[in-house]
Amino acid sequence: MCSFVAYTKSVRPSLLRSRVGLSAALGRVVDDFERHLTLERGLSAHTVRAYVGDVVSLLEHLSEVAGGGAGLERLDLAVMRSWLAALLAGGASRGTLARRAAAARGFTAWAARGGLLVVDPGLRLVAPRHRRTLPAVLRPDQAASALTAAGIGAENGDPVALRDRAVLELLYATGVRVSELCGLDIDDIDYSRRVVRVLGKGQRERTVPFGIPAEQAMRCWQQDGRPRLLADRATSAFFLGARGGRLDPRAVRRVVHDAVGAVPGAADMGPHGLRHSAATHLLEGGADLRSVQELLGHATLATTQLYTHVTVERLRAIHDRTHPRSR
Repeated sequence: MCSFVAYTKSVRPSLLRSRVGLSAALGRVVDDFERHLTLERGLSAHTVRAYVGDVVSLLEHLSEVAGGGAGLERLDLAVMRSWLAALLAGGASRGTLARRAAAARGFTAWAARGGLLVVDPGLRLVAPRHRRTLPAVLRPDQAASALTAAGIGAENGDPVALRDRAVLELLYATGVRVSELCGLDIDDIDYSRRVVRVLGKGQRERTVPFGIPAEQAMRCWQQDGRPRLLADRATSAFFLGARGGRLDPRAVRRVVHDAVGAVPGAADMGPHGLRHSAATHLLEGGADLRSVQELLGHATLATTQLYTHVTVERLRAIHDRTHPRSR
């Protein structure tokens, strides 16, 4: 045995049902665009579903305003603007409008490059700027409490508890996305260098280090927990579900939600909240922005810069609470 160291969501219509409602020509365009996103751009299945759903919504609107037999050549700036206006009237948020407009611009740019549109109407489409909210993060002591509790829970050697402890430790140690964590294979773990190889967005591969507590938890899971869940199945997946298959992201969300929810005063969060917390604590500990960008796998530094606002807000809150001349 190992020793331990102590929203309101909009309902997206069925993509298949929506495509059936489109003309055959528009349906083929959507199919081609989906293949482009999957094969050429290498986007995740979740991102592809979101992009295709937004494009289907746009083309449904085109069919409504220009007639069911309208071809893609009828898609112009006026149609795109009226589509956004209809979404706004239906209660869509600024963030939803910004995301859908971005998907539509990506689609029209692709269509123009391929000769399906003479001009790209998306170049002139303006949508409300999305106000990025500061992510909820744990304090370092709250993160430590959640991980300590997971370690205590795994002391009885239960394989699921061993797995959950390793999941939490690795998520917080590396800041990897939940999809990246669930996609890990045994060969992706290098204990000698204490690094994991992950495949991120756009099929970009990166190497991320982890510390000693994560290593201990991962070794315990691999040696004592994983074989018991694996049973007679053959899989290279590092993290397994209760039935021996690759761990599902929904199970990881439940693990994080339950672990963090048991910490007094901690914000309700899932795996992405641990990712936010890891990034914030790295910056607060003195890590430079570019290094954090590489660790998290952000394509641009602008995404990573969001965490600098989090640290400034926390410093301001500390100043307000403690400095005699803060008010």
